[in-house]
Parts: sequence; C-alpha cells; structure tokens
Amino acid sequence: MRNPLLLLYFPLVLSFSLTSSVRLTLREGSSLSVDKPDDILTSEDGAFSAGFYPVGENAYCFAIWFSKPSCSIHNCAVVWMANRDRPINGRSSKLSLRKKGNLVLIDAGRTVVWATRTESPSGSSRKLLQLLDTGNLVLRDKQHIISWQSFDSPTNTLLPLQKLTRNTPVVSSRSKNDFSSGYYKLYFDNDNLLRLLFDGPKITSVYWPDPWLNSWQAGRTTYNDSRVAMLDPYGNFTSSDDFIFLTSDYGAKIQRRLMVDHDGNVRVYSQSEGEEWMVSWQAISEPCAIHGICGPNSMCTYHPKDGRSCICAPGHARESLSDWTQGCKPKFSSFCDSKVETEFIKLPHANFYGYGKDLYRNFTLEECKKLCLGMCNCLGIQYNDSVCFPKLKLLNGRHSPSVTGDIYFRVPKSSLPSYKIPKIEYAALQCPGKEVLLPRTYVKTNRSWAIKILLVFVGATAGMEATLVLIICCLLYRNRPEKDGAHIDGYHMGPTGFRRFTYDELKKATRNFSKEIGRGSGGIVFKAVLLDCRVAAVKQLHEANQGENEFLAEMSTLGNLNHMNLIDMWGYCAEGKHRLLIYEFMEHGSLAENLSSLTELDWSKRFEIAVGSARGLAYLHEECLEWVLHCDVKPQNILLDSMYQPKVADFGLSKILKREGPKDSSFSRIRGTRGYMAPEWVYNMPITSKVDVYSYGIVLLELVTGRSPRGGLANTEGGDENESKRFTPWGKERRRTGVPMETWIKEIVDPRLIGECDNRKIEVLVAVAVRCVDENRDARPTMSQVVEMLLHYGDEDDTVQI
Repeated sequence: MRNPLLLLYFPLVLSFSLTSSVRLTLREGSSLSVDKPDDILTSEDGAFSAGFYPVGENAYCFAIWFSKPSCSIHNCAVVWMANRDRPINGRSSKLSLRKKGNLVLIDAGRTVVWATRTESPSGSSRKLLQLLDTGNLVLRDKQHIISWQSFDSPTNTLLPLQKLTRNTPVVSSRSKNDFSSGYYKLYFDNDNLLRLLFDGPKITSVYWPDPWLNSWQAGRTTYNDSRVAMLDPYGNFTSSDDFIFLTSDYGAKIQRRLMVDHDGNVRVYSQSEGEEWMVSWQAISEPCAIHGICGPNSMCTYHPKDGRSCICAPGHARESLSDWTQGCKPKFSSFCDSKVETEFIKLPHANFYGYGKDLYRNFTLEECKKLCLGMCNCLGIQYNDSVCFPKLKLLNGRHSPSVTGDIYFRVPKSSLPSYKIPKIEYAALQCPGKEVLLPRTYVKTNRSWAIKILLVFVGATAGMEATLVLIICCLLYRNRPEKDGAHIDGYHMGPTGFRRFTYDELKKATRNFSKEIGRGSGGIVFKAVLLDCRVAAVKQLHEANQGENEFLAEMSTLGNLNHMNLIDMWGYCAEGKHRLLIYEFMEHGSLAENLSSLTELDWSKRFEIAVGSARGLAYLHEECLEWVLHCDVKPQNILLDSMYQPKVADFGLSKILKREGPKDSSFSRIRGTRGYMAPEWVYNMPITSKVDVYSYGIVLLELVTGRSPRGGLANTEGGDENESKRFTPWGKERRRTGVPMETWIKEIVDPRLIGECDNRKIEVLVAVAVRCVDENRDARPTMSQVVEMLLHYGDEDDTVQI
C-alpha cells in the first residue's frame, strides 16, 4: 500500500536536492523565510546551498551545506551554522538583510537571535549577500568589498582556503545529531602551537599533540607570530607552527572538509563525484588517546570492530547509566575522612594522564606504594620503569595493550575481595543527539475544507498502518525463540547484568545453608563463600507466592540502582521452586543488631549511619532512573559494612514509580513493618515518598533513644506500642518550655551508652526525627532536605526548627 505521507514528504526532499529555482543573492530589504522551503541561496556552481536546516522538531538553524551531489533533508554535509546554540522556530522566523546592510536572524517572537553588526551609514553603497563557490557566505557591496564573511566565524568545519587563526577556533558539535557547541576545540594556544583541547563541564586538558612532548619533539615550532593554518584545494594542510600533512588523495581537486568531530578527533573528509564521503586523514590514530571520553574514575578501551567503550576503576560504580562522560563514583568513603587500612589492586597496561602529586624517579614499587599510603588524598599509583606517579585524581583513563606501565588502585583492605579487576566489555559508546523542542503556540489560520479532509485521510491511513505493524510485531514477539536466561519459569529477566547462579552452586557456597545470619518475613539469609573467594550473603526467599513477588521486585529494582549507601547485588538463582538473591556480605550485620552494642556503635557512628541512610533513600526517591519507594525502612533493613557505613537493603516490598515523580500512587496491599508504618497506610490515604520519610524518622528516634517503636529497648520486648507517637509531642514540649538542652538530652538518650555525647548532633537528630514523623505528610521534609539538615548540624545559625 502506498503511503500518502510520502506525497507530502517528497516536495521537502526535492527542495533540498534541487536548487535550480533558488536565488543567487539576497539584496537589502529582502528576506529568506523558514516557512518557504525553497528560500535557499546557492553558489554559482551549485556545490553549496545556504538556508534553514532542521536540527530538531520545529527547530532550525541558518546553515551552509554541500548540495552537489544532491542530498536529502537529513544527510547533507553541513559546514557552517549561524545560530548553532540558539535554534529558531519553524514558523514565522526569517533571515533579513536590512536596508542599512545589517544581516539579522529573527525568531518567530521577533527576537534577534544572530546578527552580523554590519550596519552602514546612510548613503553608502548598498550590500548584498552571496554564497561563493568556495562555500564562503559573504556580505559585500557592488565593488566586491566584503564587510562580513562566514569564513571568519567557523563552527566545526574548515573548508579549503578557509583560514584557521588565533581568533577563529574550530569547535566540535555535541554529538552526531546535535549541532550545538561541543567540548572539543582546535585552536592556537598562547605558545603559538596548534592544539586540540577538551573543554568539559568540570575539567579542561590538552591532548594533541601529546602534552608530555616538547614543541620540537612534536615537530612544531613556537617561533612564529602569525598563528594561521589552512587546507588548500589539493589536500595540503600547512600551519605556521610547522605542522604539515597531505591527505591520502592529495593532488585531486575534489570536495574536501576538515572537521573537529564530536568524538574529539580531527579528520579530513573527501568526496569525488558520485561517491560517498571518505576519511582521507585524521589526527589521532588511537581513539582512547582523546580526553574526556569516559569521565572521572573510568577508563577508555577500544576494539577495532566494536569501537570505544568505558569501564569503571575497581571499587567504583557508574555515576550515570545513560552518560559515560559523568564517569564513576567510589563505593567507599574518602581516605581522609577515616583511618581505614587500604591496599592496592593492580591493572596492567593502563594509565590516567595528569593530576599526579609529582614524579619520583628510582623508586621501587614498595616505596611508591608507601609514598601513596602516606597521603590521605592519594587514590593510587602509576608505576613504570622505576618511575612513580602518585595519583590525586583519576582522569583521562586509558586501558590498552599499547600502554606501558601499570596502575595500582588504592581501595579499603577490608573490602579487597569484592573489588575485581575490570573486564573489557566492548560495546560502542552511544551518543544520541538531542531533539531541540521549541514549545510555542501560534494562532490557527483558516484552512480550506479540502486540506482538512486530506489531512484527516492521511492521519487515518497512517494510524491503520501503525496498528497493523504493531499487531505483526506482537505476533513476532510472542513466537520468538527464547535465549538462555531470558525467560525463567514465567519470569522475564531484564538486562540487569547480574550473574545467574545454580542452586547447587549456592548450596555448596552456603555449606548446605548451614550458617544463618538473618531472617525476616520475606526469607532467610545465609553466609556464603563463592568460588572466586568473595564472601556473600544469600537470601533464600520463602516458597509462597509472596516470595516470588519479592524476587521480581528486588531484581527489577536493584537492576537500576547504583549508590554507595544501597546494598550491592551480585546475582540471583531462579531454578524450579528456588528463588535466591546474592548480595555483598556486610561484616557488621544490621543496624538492629548493633543498637545493643555498648562499645562499637558510639554517637559518631550513629550520626554517620543517619546521614548515609538518608542519602541512600534520597537517591531512591529523586535520583535513580526510576524513582523507588522502599516501603519497609527499619533498622533490620539498614546494613553496616566493615567501616560501619550504612547500606539500605531488602527491596522486596518496594514500589517503582515513573520519573514524573513520587506522586500519589496506588498499592494493592499495606506494606511495611508495624511500628514503622506511616499513618497513610492505616487510614487508606494516598501513598507517596513521605511514607519512607516517616519510617526513617522512627529509625532516628531509635538511634537516639535505643528504644524500639514496638516498646522497650531496641531488640527487647515489652513497653507501650505507642511510645514513638507519644515521644513527638513530648519532644516539642520540652523545647518550647525552655528546658535546658543538657537536661532533656539526658532524659532521652540510650541509657546503655557510656561516654561523652555530642549534644549538638543529638539535638539535630531529634529535631529532624520529629519533623519526619509528623502526622501531616505535607509537613514532613523530603529525604534530600533531611540530608541537607543533617550535614549542616555544625552551623550554629542553621538550627533545625521543630
């Protein structure tokens, strides 16, 4: 069936491929309109066109592109843009050459987006706009005196005979489909050398020529003052710093363009008549030598078939699952904030350029390690041929067989078995272009009934075809063959990346499930030692339907979570009736177990546990790809590692929300643990993220008082079950009546604790807790606000109000 949409689309393609009807010049008082696809300037030889080029939905830039050989609307080779960072609307925008010679680009709202600022006094020679055969758009008078030209303001491309000067750097696009200014720049530095610069959001670094080389070692000279470079029509590039190259097709006078590509490399593209564009020269042969690819604490790897990919350093996890330039974040706390013992993990053939403490020659490996251990801010060492580089930051990482020397990453000694050497997983980096949307409305114009009927007919036909395609896709999906592990006893497993264990493996690892370390309503947890010697916690879910539901909830939730204060999941088992989850082992168990300790869990640790738990919950509520309500926050589900850093665990009762936000949501049943549940559950009120805030507030009260909301001391029986509810107004009353802080603190703190207490910390914990357990959910803070209040406890002028 022939699609009528093609009949409407064909004139658009034709308007970009045929230029016989377009004009050669634009005179004063005339305009080019975005509403008219055929309003295009063309060069006399037809090789170049200038007009409005689509860069997104209802978004356009005024651009110059190669039009010979002909191209369609989406695959023209664009060489220049006037407004690359400020697209204009697809309705009522225009480029106008005003009567006094000023060329302006006007948006639909009559805003001047871009201008040449070439206004001439009255009575001077009139100007016209012309596109030359070189691709240069010039504004000139009748005597051919040029007052403005596009060659003086390049974007990401240099054309033959276009000069690169000290004032005209060439800047890459953001991505293949996003034409806005990117992070890579080809420019003349202050030392008169032509260089490539990564100018990212957080760091800036030169990476070409190799920054460790002197100018003469790189074949350059600083003894010049012209700072100019140019590619000629035959493929010869010359620069004033003595950098020279010839393209592989040198000699032929064909179409060429030099580009700073969005991947940070500089390439010359050539095109013979009737052929595709091909690379005839590039500056950097090894893609991972380009800076800024993978972000902090990560390394670039390369495979000829699959391209570049990124991997995190040991002990680190991705900052963003959708953007590698954000790099990776450590799973451990700063070495300067703790006295934890550390050790090194070796990764051969890897390095991180720059940000070393210094260069130390004639050092043994042990001397180099010792030097790093003596600096709290040292993250690792780079060691090669008796040369030691202590690293203070891990930036511009690169892992390749061609790299000489090794990197030794510094990690906590207690967690050393869990930090594995990263494997190179080749997967091409995806850099989707952003669609530029201009949300503007316009007054509807009167259309003829014939046009309306045609549009309705086209829309109905397109809808019928889309429905047919959807039905076919569904039938194909239902009948497709299942891959191993993709469908497990009725469970569709998503791309979590976890390892799938067999039941026999876990039976051996747990010694036939002999060492129980915890249990709850969802299942029993056993200690295990895996084949790779890692110590793990294996949670065996109950065989009831509720256990299966919890299994699906934890798998789908944890597959998208990545935070230092959330439990790290390593794998799963789904075999027959068995459902098991494999987690990292937490040396100090749960917070509930530790609340009875008189020596280990001092006030400093309790405060850090409060802050870390709040951070983990704030990430669940506001930062991860899909926002999550935990629904069962309690001390039993807050685990402590070897350094007593908290990790929120047990997502069997969690609820995933779309990124529209943690708004009111429906639940099929009440979730949580008695004593920690918010009033919304009992009174059948809408459920939001504030139910977790309430439960967290109860946990804070338990941290301070040592008393469980179910009555009595933590982990003991007895007492009044409404004790936590009575504590809230009691705490407010104590503060209102002016009772000295030292007095009421002694009345409420855990009586089993021995030693000095930080009264300021206790006061803030109590104040935040009381706000969190407010009966009115709207009066409770968000978890991100809780984090902020706790971290500002030391500011005397920033007292938390109850």
